[in-house]
Amino acid sequence: RMGCEVKSEAAGKIRGKLPYYAEGLVVKGFGRGSKELGFPTANFEEKVIDELPEELTSGIYWGYAQLQNSPVYGMVMSIGWNPFYNNEKRTMETHILHHFDGDLYGEHLKVIIVNYIRPELNFPDLQALKDAIANDISVSKKEMEMEQYQKFTSDKFFTSQ
Repeated sequence: RMGCEVKSEAAGKIRGKLPYYAEGLVVKGFGRGSKELGFPTANFEEKVIDELPEELTSGIYWGYAQLQNSPVYGMVMSIGWNPFYNNEKRTMETHILHHFDGDLYGEHLKVIIVNYIRPELNFPDLQALKDAIANDISVSKKEMEMEQYQKFTSDKFFTSQ
């Protein structure tokens, strides 16, 4: 019972900082999002990560993303240390829900983090991690359809189309 209260308190603190707006350059990540996982991610440069409020703890979030001159797409983001890979560094890895040809290095990315899905977890194997990511995407897509979140797609933060 105690555990649940702690979790909901943490989630409350996180949600108090949302929506969160961030923008910066896409840099080369670990090169494993597409290759190992089949979910390509755009990784923010370090200065964007350094500005993250501490309340936005490690975990999986969803929101909206836009590259220069692109439409606004849904996205799922992992913030954290990626325990599966024993990362040394904090990361913000954005999986944009759209297929792009080629990589996005050097592109200017804008994101609005709208909601928190779950804490970061450690998985016994790669397949369990892939299954969790697929589930995060389906949860995100359902929430994106809710009326109260539609306004973010036309937020003035995103460059007009």
